[in-house]
Amino acid sequence: MPTLFRFLFFCAVIAGSIYGTMVALVTFVEPTEREVTIRIPSERVNPAP
Repeated sequence: MPTLFRFLFFCAVIAGSIYGTMVALVTFVEPTEREVTIRIPSERVNPAP
């Protein structure tokens, strides 16, 4: 039984570190806004019949 508790504790530590990393990313990282221009060839927009 101690092995099961050790395994569950190990899984909880990994899940906690992933959760903590996600919270830190949401808190400290600010996305930058910028304009995006995508050129589409006219052949794709108006295909020849």
